[in-house]
Amino acid sequence: MSALTATTKGAATREAIIDRAYGIACSAGLEGLSIGPLAHAVGMSKSGVFAHFGSREDLQLAVLDAAGERFVAQVLYPALKAPRGIPRLRAIAEGWFEWARQSEGGCVLLSAASEYDDRPGPLRDRIIRNERLWREQITRAVQIAVDAGDVAADTDAEQMAFELYALALTVHHDAGLFGFELAVSRGRRALERLFRSYTP
Repeated sequence: MSALTATTKGAATREAIIDRAYGIACSAGLEGLSIGPLAHAVGMSKSGVFAHFGSREDLQLAVLDAAGERFVAQVLYPALKAPRGIPRLRAIAEGWFEWARQSEGGCVLLSAASEYDDRPGPLRDRIIRNERLWREQITRAVQIAVDAGDVAADTDAEQMAFELYALALTVHHDAGLFGFELAVSRGRRALERLFRSYTP
């Protein structure tokens, strides 16, 4: 077997492990991940899993990164195709709402924030970094809407981004408890009211 083939196979195996671990973390959280049960789920030995992840924490970080990549691919990238201004902000929100539908077992990103908000360490540091990057993206989209004239010139972009974030969190919360359709219906009404409140 050539080195390239071995590397490709190793990368594919690692991705398969992360994919299965992600599924487990959706329902059990990152704390619900353990090497033994995961190894059994993917048909490998514990040492085989350890060959790809040196520790449980390394595995948890990899799953957290995978969750972030999936979120950005589903929510942000499609929204960037929408025209700048309110249409793009609406597209971000709609993608975020849809993420709640796709995360029926639970959102790894939200559960991780609750699990590690008061637990210093690499996982909390990664969560904070990811959160800051996402909020910067929303704030940038708001500022672009201000520059485009869709949003009032005196708008505090960080405040509006905070309000959009709060709205999306409520949709995720209610989607799990009361059903997606009701949650997203109320979320859309709240979103339009929010946009009206920032109209120039």
